[in-house]
Amino acid sequence: MNDVAETTEVVQSGLGQRLLRSLQTNWKRLIILVPFVWLLIFFLAPFFIVAKISLSEAVIQSPPFTSMIKWAEDGAMQIRLVFDNFTYLWDDPLYAKTYINSVMIAASSTILCLLLGYPMAYAIVRSSHTVKHILLMLVILPFWTSFLLRVYAWMGLLADQGTINNLLIALGIIDQPIQMLYTTFAVYVGIVYTYVPFMILPLYANMEKLDWTLLEAAADLGARPMTTFFTITLPMTLPGIIAGSLLVFIPATGEYVIPDLLGGGNVLMIGRILYNEFNANVDWPIASAVAIALLVVLVVPMMLYQHFQSKADGNV
Repeated sequence: MNDVAETTEVVQSGLGQRLLRSLQTNWKRLIILVPFVWLLIFFLAPFFIVAKISLSEAVIQSPPFTSMIKWAEDGAMQIRLVFDNFTYLWDDPLYAKTYINSVMIAASSTILCLLLGYPMAYAIVRSSHTVKHILLMLVILPFWTSFLLRVYAWMGLLADQGTINNLLIALGIIDQPIQMLYTTFAVYVGIVYTYVPFMILPLYANMEKLDWTLLEAAADLGARPMTTFFTITLPMTLPGIIAGSLLVFIPATGEYVIPDLLGGGNVLMIGRILYNEFNANVDWPIASAVAIALLVVLVVPMMLYQHFQSKADGNV
């Protein structure tokens, strides 16, 4: 019995040592495996489900779409793919107009966020150690409040009898309230206010790593501040600009809450179309096709960014 126990202990010890050596050798792969599994479960799996629904046909049943795979009486498997949903998006001008409008609003909002966020990030980086932390806290502070609550707050500020109009009337600048709520202007205000921190933080992280002695050297050589900015600062902060622009542009394109509440349904964006198709029309295949097309619109700039980034890295 003692021999059997000793043999078992030796085997277990050997397995433990091999397992430990395997973990020490492959720990990098195990760490990388975690995000891959996460993306597989929470991104790829839902994507394939939506893609499957987009290739089906709407019917009055539960769920409200036909099955892709059917079994014939002889046991043969039949796969039925319906591409009419995507052709319908192409034929109906409403969807093309909505996509273009969403991209234009998102792109314009991204530019506005960049114009506001770049000097803010630059000021934070150039501030003293104590002031820098205070400014960063102020940038992050809105995230401590519910996103929906902040949008409702802007509704109170922009309303005809809201804070801004009342203040302008009290100062004598205007006589009648200005229509700001339920307009495209209100949508821009809401999107820029909501997403400008996503522009500031990547820019700050990029600027924090810059070699500021290059600016001093350029100044010593007689370069003017504007020349130094466009020839040194701007090219060196380009990765931060691209990262911040993607973080703003991608979610702004599919925004639903801000156009619906601040735009009052008057500003048509693709998020509203998705909501109507899923809930009002109960046309899940069309809604899924809209979502897949939107994903393609959003993935293209990311692919272009990765392409140019890899070329730039290869040229270094």
